[in-house]
Amino acid sequence: MIQSQKSQSAGQVQGIPISGLYEVCIGVTDPLAGIRYWETFGYRIGPIGELHAREAKALYGVDSHLRSVRLLHQDADHGLVRLFIWEKPTNDGLGLTRLITPGSRWTSTLTRDVLQLFNHAEIAQRNGFDISIVPPQWSQIYDFGKSEPFTGDVCGVRELVIIQACTRQVFFERFGYDLPYYGSVNESSKFRTSQFTHGGLVFQSDDAKSVMFYIDVLGLKPVTVEQLQTYDMLDEGWRRLYEMRPGDVYYGTTVDPPYSGDTPDRMFSGRLLLRRVPGHVKTDNLMHRSRPGSLGYSLFTYRVTDLNAWYIRVASSDATGVTEVMKNEFGELSFSFVAPDGCFWNLIGSEE
Repeated sequence: MIQSQKSQSAGQVQGIPISGLYEVCIGVTDPLAGIRYWETFGYRIGPIGELHAREAKALYGVDSHLRSVRLLHQDADHGLVRLFIWEKPTNDGLGLTRLITPGSRWTSTLTRDVLQLFNHAEIAQRNGFDISIVPPQWSQIYDFGKSEPFTGDVCGVRELVIIQACTRQVFFERFGYDLPYYGSVNESSKFRTSQFTHGGLVFQSDDAKSVMFYIDVLGLKPVTVEQLQTYDMLDEGWRRLYEMRPGDVYYGTTVDPPYSGDTPDRMFSGRLLLRRVPGHVKTDNLMHRSRPGSLGYSLFTYRVTDLNAWYIRVASSDATGVTEVMKNEFGELSFSFVAPDGCFWNLIGSEE
């Protein structure tokens, strides 16, 4: 296991706060359909903005006029959605590829009714929708003691994967326990869901040190670092969720917002799961299909204070393609870069 060589204080990187995972940005061709879809999960329309092609090229590397809609979820300060409407999309995105494909991005969301979501997804599939489903799988993520079926209690989650042309979603329902700061359900929404609580990124590389960028430069809190996972090591539920095949292997790193606690009752949502697939694994590498300009999940963002200090920090690191600080389509100061693992990122300035 790789250990960080820099010590970061909880909640700050040299005094500069960073949020939990702030947004998933999704390329769409029909924004009204996208808005209607996300409203069923408790989101609502927030700021709307646009960039001319020259500005979009400078910030996102895409020579296309851009319109965007940010979707808010109750009073959440992270786990938001931004719809990208490109005049000239660069590609069709990731399609129905499995979660563990290099280039894959996904979001996870707490629900009170995973079975209802499964019902809708299965009916959609029967009606010919372009959709891939992994039925709800049982997982026991935290050690709350031995479960006692029938005569006692069971503690765990059911996780459902629904992949569509422009969305890659994992839904989980808890049983027998709760985490007070890890997802806030909008009880009035159709599917009784929270903002997205965490996101996943997959990349292919033999550079085991690349994940340290998220800890040493972005100041995120390590939970697990470079944890080996093979097809034979994982239980059947996890194999199915990732649609893993014999011979598949990845190294998992999990990072939390720096203010998140060490015990389940003090953990905050906004987590990022990094999955590094080593180079010898034969698989499609679709990194180019999950960047701005692509349809579907194409960008994650973080929100930070003292953006200029963050710019200096990132520009001095191993990140590449660091843009200038400029206003995004909502008038917020931001800049973009490519992390050492090849994933495209954007940081947004906050006045808080």
